[in-house]
Amino acid sequence: LALAISATTAFAPSPALVRTTQALKAAESEVDFAELDGEGIRVGIIRTRWNKEYVDSLVEGAKEALLECNVKEDDIFIKEVPGSFELPLAARFLAMSGTVDAIICAGVLIKGETLHFEYISEAVSSGLMSAGLQTLTPIVFGVLTCLNESQVKARSMGQSNHGRDWGKTAVEMALLKREASGLNLGKGAEKLAEMGFGKSKVEESKERVGFF
Repeated sequence: LALAISATTAFAPSPALVRTTQALKAAESEVDFAELDGEGIRVGIIRTRWNKEYVDSLVEGAKEALLECNVKEDDIFIKEVPGSFELPLAARFLAMSGTVDAIICAGVLIKGETLHFEYISEAVSSGLMSAGLQTLTPIVFGVLTCLNESQVKARSMGQSNHGRDWGKTAVEMALLKREASGLNLGKGAEKLAEMGFGKSKVEESKERVGFF
């Protein structure tokens, strides 16, 4: 027993310290982005009114990142919905309108005493993934799913504002879609067309329908 290592020694940090370190690491961005040029990219931000204070901050972070990537202010559109459950359908409507190159869905879910949190989190994540795959429009999952308000604050405020990552992700995925569809690729466009990428003549002739 005398040889047992105390839980608070340098070899075995206290559980409280471990939990704190893990929480801080999880709140910080671990994604590296190359220099992105989003000139000409149009981005729609669909945000919730629920948990307004935190969502406001996340949206501001996303907008700052978009502007840093050369996305013009006039090419950033914001639409509100009541809560996170409404995000997938709104994202699908916007994607089908053909007015934007990428969509950021921003919201905050905080676990309560019932299973409501689990049901909504699963439905929203699955719904947004389906909307993106079905419409071939990049849709960024910008919904914080946290166990308490402290976790939300650590991920939506200051230097750890996850909205910034979401903005850059939207630009990167919009550029990726352009590459895959043969836009701005020169000779490579013909090869991609043979592989099934690119718009048909019917799609190119369709008039774009406004959403905002």
